[in-house]
Amino acid sequence: MASWEFLMESENLKTLVVVPAYNESANIEAVVGRLIDAGYDYIVVNDGSSDTTADICRARGFNFLDLKENLGIGGAIQAGHKYALANGYDVDVQFDGDGQHDAKFLEKMADIMEEEQVNMLIGSRFLEGEGFQSTGMRRIGIRFFTWLIRVLTGTTITDPTSGMRMVDKEVMHMFANDYPKDYPEPETAVTVLKRGYRVKEIPVEMKARAA
Repeated sequence: MASWEFLMESENLKTLVVVPAYNESANIEAVVGRLIDAGYDYIVVNDGSSDTTADICRARGFNFLDLKENLGIGGAIQAGHKYALANGYDVDVQFDGDGQHDAKFLEKMADIMEEEQVNMLIGSRFLEGEGFQSTGMRRIGIRFFTWLIRVLTGTTITDPTSGMRMVDKEVMHMFANDYPKDYPEPETAVTVLKRGYRVKEIPVEMKARAA
């Protein structure tokens, strides 16, 4: 389990927002702009986009990693974890590049991570049912993964495919070394729970994809 003795001495965790982006030229400027306005450290991981995502990041002077080929969401997030560790961050948080996530929840997430000594914190759109609730077909898949995780771990995760999730340094180390490629959100939840780490969900509001 993670040691929080040092982290609790400071008022805030050093937090990195990891923004995976694959062909997000229509969204990335607005997404990063809101993070900059809110004062967050961030890294865009351009996952081998074939559009102008990298060009926009370069022209705007955004902090970004430019993966030369498409690795998929798992490879992009793993690159973000490696970057966070190399640059001394206490926690990092996945924040999708399509405009669905709201930066107003990030401070609350960091506060809960610190106060409750959580190793993984997941933003769930279903706990309070506010905001965009995903499509009908996708909700069927989400319910399946909720059931499967409960069977495998005994824990109920209401939003197992949520891409808004914050992890501490110990989990970052684990994910930097090994991160699933196919269904990374539900798979990583199972992995973290089975290793005895603390996982918690909090209610967040999500939006429909911006473009």
